[in-house]
Amino acid sequence: MLFRHNGFGMELRHLRYYVAVAEALNFTKAAARLRVAQPALSRQVQDLEDEIGVDLLTRSPRGVALTAEGKLFLEEARDILKRTDEAVEKTRSLARGEFGELHIGYSPSPTVEILPPALGTFQKSVPRVTVRLHNLAGNELADGVRKGTLELAVMQRPLEANGIGLQFEPLHAYPICVAVAPDHPFAKMKSVALARLATEKLVVFRRREYADYHALLASVLRSVNQRLPIATECDGASSLITEISTGRGIAILPLVFEKIVGARLKLRPLTPAPPAQEIGIVRALKGDVTPAGEKFCACLRSSVKQLTR
Repeated sequence: MLFRHNGFGMELRHLRYYVAVAEALNFTKAAARLRVAQPALSRQVQDLEDEIGVDLLTRSPRGVALTAEGKLFLEEARDILKRTDEAVEKTRSLARGEFGELHIGYSPSPTVEILPPALGTFQKSVPRVTVRLHNLAGNELADGVRKGTLELAVMQRPLEANGIGLQFEPLHAYPICVAVAPDHPFAKMKSVALARLATEKLVVFRRREYADYHALLASVLRSVNQRLPIATECDGASSLITEISTGRGIAILPLVFEKIVGARLKLRPLTPAPPAQEIGIVRALKGDVTPAGEKFCACLRSSVKQLTR
């Protein structure tokens, strides 16, 4: 590193040389410690003093002593070298994926099995990387990854129109089920025929925030040429569970919701089985994922392996 002043190139080695001499108070000992020739060391320190315009050391046959200016400069030089070493170490750690900040978008309900264990493993392995989680709707996640405000997103497969410029890596797939109140007739069945849904009302997520969910819903109902009346639209999983448990209607959901609803609802598979909902990693086609981001992806894959076992 070079600090230019009045045409003189003050380099970090000048500071290191001076600190070594100031700490040893002896040019011979400092030269041995630095593994440089003593005359060269003396010349470099003299050049430094000439550049600054003050004497940092007083020299005598018995060694050297620090002037008042030399004591102050020693403190400042040590601070500069310390901060430089820290900057180098942080930069190298960043390149290894062991330092920095990672912005990850996610859909909370579909990723409830995959994301928490992956995050726990990641934080233990690289504690100096700060993970910022962003709970957003599907279209917002896709936009965030495209614009670079999110490095990655863990979410359901984006709609074709919403997936432009994105790469989707599938991690896991969940069967599509019908969610009902515990006292609903469907709750006593091992599986529910799609045709049996014709007499039911739907409880759904709001279309504005959950376009991907409505695409899934339309795909399921299209297979049996059904269009069910909507009883109510909900702004989140909590209100949706409440509406179903009070008998307002049923919902079509991926099996992962079983981890969220607990005993409050019953999820039963549909027959014939619609295509499963895929959950995976979304990244930008033209964006670079940092080493820390790649480590996070590896933790997500490992989380899925543990899940499937």
